[in-house]
Amino acid sequence: MDKARSAELLIQLYDLRRETVMREARNWMGTFFVDNAEDFAAAMMDPETGGYLRMVISYWDMAASFVEHGAIDRQMFYDANGEFLFVFCKIRPHLEGIREMFDMPEWMQNLENLVMAMPNAEKNIEKMEGWMKESQEQMSQMAEGQAG
Repeated sequence: MDKARSAELLIQLYDLRRETVMREARNWMGTFFVDNAEDFAAAMMDPETGGYLRMVISYWDMAASFVEHGAIDRQMFYDANGEFLFVFCKIRPHLEGIREMFDMPEWMQNLENLVMAMPNAEKNIEKMEGWMKESQEQMSQMAEGQAG
């Protein structure tokens, strides 16, 4: 694999992440929490924010497909990105339910494969999920403080 070409593609992916609507969608994703696959599916169809959710998850599944098909060097991708793990951890609890609900057994498979192939994948997932839980609790406390 040509490392220079891989680096060019990574820079192009980075540039796409800086696009205004994509940046808004990525920021929104940090505030997105649901409890089950049904709520996740409803969020994907929400007229106000569903586009953000679909944009972010499809972006990272697309980027993962480039790695999975050899267009981008896997280790370079891991070294240059971390947000894909965050996004995967957002969808992970709902992954099987969504796949069953829509009869799409390979939905987000590229992203799942990319994450699970990481060195220490389960440890990294556990750490990210712990950080996300703390973030959700802090957001809830801040919201309660503003309401009270």
